[in-house]
Amino acid sequence: MPDDRHPGVTGAARVRAAEVMHVRSAPAVEAKNLYKVFGRNPREAVRRLRSGESRAQIGDAGTAAVIDASFSVEPGEIFVIMGLSGSGKSTIIRMLNGLHDATAGSVTVHGESVTDTSTAKLRGLRRDRVSMVFQHFALLPHRTVAANVAYPLELRGVGKTERLAKADEILALVGLAGWGDKLPSALSGGMQQRVGIARALAADPDVLLMDEAFSALDPLIRREMQEQLLELQQKLQKTIVFITHDLNEAMFLGDRIAVMRDGRIVQIGTPEDILTDPANDYVEQFVQDVDRARVLTASNVMERPRPVVTMSAGPRTALREMRDAYSSAVYVVGRDKTLMGVVADRDAVRLARNGETSLRSAITPVPQSVSHDEILMNLFVPAAESQLPLAVTDAEGRLVGVIPRVTLLAALGPGPGATEEITLPPQPLPTAEIDAVLAATAGADDREGVL
Repeated sequence: MPDDRHPGVTGAARVRAAEVMHVRSAPAVEAKNLYKVFGRNPREAVRRLRSGESRAQIGDAGTAAVIDASFSVEPGEIFVIMGLSGSGKSTIIRMLNGLHDATAGSVTVHGESVTDTSTAKLRGLRRDRVSMVFQHFALLPHRTVAANVAYPLELRGVGKTERLAKADEILALVGLAGWGDKLPSALSGGMQQRVGIARALAADPDVLLMDEAFSALDPLIRREMQEQLLELQQKLQKTIVFITHDLNEAMFLGDRIAVMRDGRIVQIGTPEDILTDPANDYVEQFVQDVDRARVLTASNVMERPRPVVTMSAGPRTALREMRDAYSSAVYVVGRDKTLMGVVADRDAVRLARNGETSLRSAITPVPQSVSHDEILMNLFVPAAESQLPLAVTDAEGRLVGVIPRVTLLAALGPGPGATEEITLPPQPLPTAEIDAVLAATAGADDREGVL
């Protein structure tokens, strides 16, 4: 099922991409103990900050925009740096490509130093490896859209025919095919920002820096741009550092998020980490209004799967498991825990009374199952339609958990689907009736099929 946060991207595919990302050893971007102080005596200000003085206390020496910031960004990752105005996030991104010199600390891009390098090497880094998308488009008004996109290639000395052909290719990629001969003034704000992204991509950079890239757009256009960025990322797998003050945007886009306050990074983690395990009161207050249904996943709320038996179980074993769990059906899995189907209690009773020792003839398909990394927003309808706790499977189809409807609603409170008509689960057979069947069919014990 597609991930609502990442249209066209299955949850399993996103997990596999994350797993690949984490086995890579060398970060694409790495910042170590970064400081940036504006003012009369920045180095003295850094010394005093390191000795324990606060941002306010060193005000006579300068203004500390960034204080002891360290993080790494893996290849192919979208790393979001977020915070309120004045938190230092935009200063950091400008240090990543050398637009601001670091007062102290270091930045490397694929092992190349940004903070300790010559002007010529820094210029080459910006031309070949790092591109930036700005909040206010920064397009050249007298050049056509295609010429704007092709500009980085022009700086490289690429011939006109080749660079314009590349511009047309990139424009098609961002949904602007046929607009190459227009001037920027003929385009809407969202379209102009697409041109800005296309220009950044034209040089095929390793790292894409985006400073509040969608903040100037209307809400609907902004959402479209966020979705298109994720679609592009699926195709291109760039390393992206994205700056925003909007927590919902950070949660929607980020593989990981760094939260900043007063020049310091106060927490780095996945959207789920930030939401479910905030590092301090500041982060906790910050995330109070986040739409949890679009951040939390099935794996965050699922419970241990039960009742469950394997394919080797007999009907008596299935009945015992259903009786103990007070359930009207049991999940059946293979030896490798692959979800095979369900057996209802009434069908298991029929098999037991007929003296059968296998469940195979009574197994029916699972009415609803979801991927473990599916966001909760997409679970309300399946949960409402399922007569059993919602089965949760991993990328290989193995049963890893279940989500009772009450657990889903308790995790979020009322949400989409919570007020709609729902199917009530069938009542399990009375315990006494199951006990009577077990007693009447007593024989070889078949509990070997219990997990």
